[in-house]
Amino acid sequence: MNRYRHIMGRINYGLFLAVVALLPFPQLFLRWAAVLWIITWFLEFRWLRNPLPVTSNRIPFILFGAWFGFKLLSGLWASDSAAWAWQMERYMTFGLLIPVGLWGVNEQYQWTTIGKTLVFSCVAAIPIWLLWMTALYLHPELVPHWALQDNWIQHPDWWTFFSENISHFKHRLFLCSIELFGAIIAFRLYRHRLKVLIPTLLVMLSSIPLTTSRQSILTAVALIAIGAIFCLPLKHRRVYGTSIALAGVALGIALLANHPRMQSVHISDITEMRDMSYNHDIRYNIWGAALQHPSDYLAHGLGAGQSAAYLSQQYAEAGFEYYSRKAFHAHNQYLEELMEIGIPGLILFLIAWLSVPLCARKKGRQTAILFTTLFLLNMFTDCMFGKFCGIALWAVGMVLILLQSDSERDE
Repeated sequence: MNRYRHIMGRINYGLFLAVVALLPFPQLFLRWAAVLWIITWFLEFRWLRNPLPVTSNRIPFILFGAWFGFKLLSGLWASDSAAWAWQMERYMTFGLLIPVGLWGVNEQYQWTTIGKTLVFSCVAAIPIWLLWMTALYLHPELVPHWALQDNWIQHPDWWTFFSENISHFKHRLFLCSIELFGAIIAFRLYRHRLKVLIPTLLVMLSSIPLTTSRQSILTAVALIAIGAIFCLPLKHRRVYGTSIALAGVALGIALLANHPRMQSVHISDITEMRDMSYNHDIRYNIWGAALQHPSDYLAHGLGAGQSAAYLSQQYAEAGFEYYSRKAFHAHNQYLEELMEIGIPGLILFLIAWLSVPLCARKKGRQTAILFTTLFLLNMFTDCMFGKFCGIALWAVGMVLILLQSDSERDE
């Protein structure tokens, strides 16, 4: 039996490393690796032979489990049971990760090895994507299905082609989010080895200008500012940390204000619904539609998976035929939670996130603060759990924080 557990433990750890390595790439294989990782964890029978440790860093897993339970419960009042079941299937990772978080992983897991795997994968992903997109730019027939679309051939410059078409293979915000998380782990691993850290960060951060992701600019500035504060001696963090934070805010606003994709944005775009084509920035129209009748969902929400149908109904009532045919999600995780599970569910969701840095211990706390900042900021402009790679990134981050909190010394 011990030999079986040892072999299953090695398989489980190997699959987790595969999940980590596949994060910056298309999620087809990532999904299979993640499912097999969860299955082999249960086949290892840890919950049968290990006592349940009662520590504060397990609390976030319980709170995220409670939020997932609220999503399950919302099926009682969801009008479309098929849409509810579809979202619950996608979100099943949150429920399955509760026992993983509570009982922990086997002794073969080393956060430094996992971190180095993530850093290597994130660094390797940039030249791989560059080569792939360059090949498509020169030879669009490599992907015949996409080559038939006008937006693949109307841009004469490579830079615009890359930034507008990378999302066909890896959504720009998710790619940047994974690269930024890799930068967080690189900072934790190599902060005292600048000859390794600086070129590694430069490669990872290059994903932001390549994809022209506006939200990632703000998130990157925030993470760099927090990282700079962490580098200060404890006695100077309160005084100099405020200055760094204010400088970061000013820099982020300046960069965003001068971003080419912000030049045509006006405040009325966010407060009004307009019949726009898909080529425009659709987020503002979606938010406007969602906020037309907030009383419809504030009390307990519409139910998990119901937001897209609700938005389509709002578009139809406004006479926006093009939008009503599209199953747009909210493009804002907070707004989607508010629409689907109401104010109580949104509060539980926020408490779960805030518990991640508050309950982390030892060197896991710095990682938890940076990881939480990454998600809390990026969830303003997209549903970070709307794609499986976002859920997988959350799972990897939570396990790494758990490992760091449970470790007895710095590696």
